[in-house]
Amino acid sequence: MSQKERQRYHLLKMVVEGAITLRQASSMMGVSYRHAKRLKRKLVSEGARGLIHGNRGRPSARALHPQLSKRIIELSQKTYARFNDTHSTEKLNEVEGITVSRDTVRRLRRSNGIPPKRKRRARKHHQRRARKPQAGMMVLWDGSPHRWFGEDTLRCCLLASIDDATGELLGAFFIPYECSFGYMKLLEHIVKRYGIPCSIYQDRHGSLHRNDDHWTLEEQLNGEQDPTQVGGCLKSLGITALFALTPQAKGRVERLFGVFQDRLIAELELRNIKEMDAGNTFLTEHFIAELNRRFAVAPELSHKAWRRIPLDVDIETVISFRYQAVVGNDNAVRLGGMVIDIPEDPGRRGYAKAKVEVRQLLDGSWRVYYKDTLIAQTDPTPLIEPIRAKPRRKSRARAASEEQWVYMASAIKGGHFH
Repeated sequence: MSQKERQRYHLLKMVVEGAITLRQASSMMGVSYRHAKRLKRKLVSEGARGLIHGNRGRPSARALHPQLSKRIIELSQKTYARFNDTHSTEKLNEVEGITVSRDTVRRLRRSNGIPPKRKRRARKHHQRRARKPQAGMMVLWDGSPHRWFGEDTLRCCLLASIDDATGELLGAFFIPYECSFGYMKLLEHIVKRYGIPCSIYQDRHGSLHRNDDHWTLEEQLNGEQDPTQVGGCLKSLGITALFALTPQAKGRVERLFGVFQDRLIAELELRNIKEMDAGNTFLTEHFIAELNRRFAVAPELSHKAWRRIPLDVDIETVISFRYQAVVGNDNAVRLGGMVIDIPEDPGRRGYAKAKVEVRQLLDGSWRVYYKDTLIAQTDPTPLIEPIRAKPRRKSRARAASEEQWVYMASAIKGGHFH
């Protein structure tokens, strides 16, 4: 008998002995007078056993069949060992055809020694930032180096971006390391698929933010440092670059990577995916759409803030690596040991000594522009992360004041993107 049933037995026994009235007993038991009469009849006819609930000791009609419970435990220990409780419940329902609640799965896993995937720690207090009201007003992006394909594999970086208003995953892919090329490729994907966002919120990684304290004379006159290669692309598209000072400031994208490390790693392991190419295919064809279906929310305002690409803008040219150069006397441009010959222009005697802008597109091909006019182009070469350096000048003082982006194919080892 439970303590509650023992108390009832004691009070009803006092009623039978005439020590108290049944109405007094019903009040002390917290039941109606009518129910107290039923309990008294059971005590008189069946004794103390009559006060015990009839279902005690019997299996619940809603209990899982032992074989089904055993099956869930086996799947949790083997197939879905790397999945959390909620993720396991989803897989049981969608893949195995077993419809059970998350609490049931959690109870079975804990009772059979399967611990929670992550320990919950007390949260620090941070002021919550309200979402932007319209899709396209602000995009958040970041990279996360991790052993995404298992502890026995090399680390690689997962680049991802989300819309602040909806939490929609706009794009994600694996790349060997966090770099300018990766962010440019992600930007190209976002712009072509959704449009041009109003702003992008990001951290101060070297690919996104100038972290050096060197100012050229021209920068001092302008009152600001020239942006990074990625920053130059954002500026050309009119996208405002916002920089976070702490990880908490870009909490939504940080939490996104927490979801990736929880769910994506388990999904990759389930499918035995061990390489970046196969991982990128899985992200594109399955994971991104499924994640958005489960976690994306409706924006406060239905009108979207994405801007269309202007008809006179060539995105491939805008989102590219940019270098300043001077044409040699032989009408050729030299970058890192590479020579780009400029063909003859019937309208000019030549381009010797002319200052030009050389751009390497994301497919590796090169284009040379003189005052926004295309004057030369070449076949693709390996993409390499640019560095800022001092050009070779006879005057050291002048060279020090004209630091710029330099393409150094022979000086960078292992810097190729593909």
